[in-house]
Amino acid sequence: MSYAWYVGIDWGTVLHQVTVLDSERRVVSEQKVAHSGEALAALVTALATPCAGEPGRVAVAIEVPRGTVVETLVEHGFHVFAINPKQLDRFRDRFTMAGAKDDRRDAFVLATSLATDPAAFRRLHLDDPLVIRLRELSRLEEELQQEFTRLTNRLRDQLHRIYPQILALAPAADEPWIWALLDLAPTPAAAAQVPGPAVRDLLRRHRIRRVTAAGVLATVQTPPLWVAPGTLEAVSEHIESLLPRVRLVHDQRAHTRRRRSLPGTRARRPGGAVSWPRCPRPVRARASSPETSTPPSMPLRPG
Repeated sequence: MSYAWYVGIDWGTVLHQVTVLDSERRVVSEQKVAHSGEALAALVTALATPCAGEPGRVAVAIEVPRGTVVETLVEHGFHVFAINPKQLDRFRDRFTMAGAKDDRRDAFVLATSLATDPAAFRRLHLDDPLVIRLRELSRLEEELQQEFTRLTNRLRDQLHRIYPQILALAPAADEPWIWALLDLAPTPAAAAQVPGPAVRDLLRRHRIRRVTAAGVLATVQTPPLWVAPGTLEAVSEHIESLLPRVRLVHDQRAHTRRRRSLPGTRARRPGGAVSWPRCPRPVRARASSPETSTPPSMPLRPG
């Protein structure tokens, strides 16, 4: 499909470089557009004017396949296309071998490449609002998982310095009951004073059955490591500062997972498949039908 106008947008955090070409690939206009609602509205008006109110005659090329700029243009009927940045690098080599960043050149290359090699681009469409929400929740959960791993790694390193007995109970130091145990016994010396009923209550509250209170006390009350004077106090303060952050990220992860699992946030496809954006495997929902449903169990008759 040929277009009357080709637009290249070099996306920026504060300013976007916009280059407009006609069907003969001649530069019609170049401008910088601020990343604001007013400026983007003015851009939409400027692009719609030469096409006589037919935005489908305007093709827009951009590297970033999502975001406010893309959503604004697609919503107003313009045909927006994205390209892989590595492919754009090869197109850029047609015009210059310089590696320096040049916003005007990049916007021009985007518009020209869309006109000459449209097969290298993919058309963008607005996703369903539910898909957008699920994608954002999935990204948030991934970020929280990475942050949780970083914090628990730091906690484990500090425990390894002064309190390796705790790591015998949970090598990754990533379980809430271990954090609660550290509140009860923040140091090996404090562990010697912890009463058994307090540990039993802790295990019961966190539903831990793989160890007993006696086993926990026997582990944490083993002879401590010898450390230089001041090390115990310094590391204990570090651990004390880490625990609230670990708990916060853990709670945020659980909250995000619950939000993603709500009935209204499940994207259902034909055939009963429930898919989550960016998840490793699709989750297959059970479809109940006369042919596939499992018959109810029949009561046993007395022999």
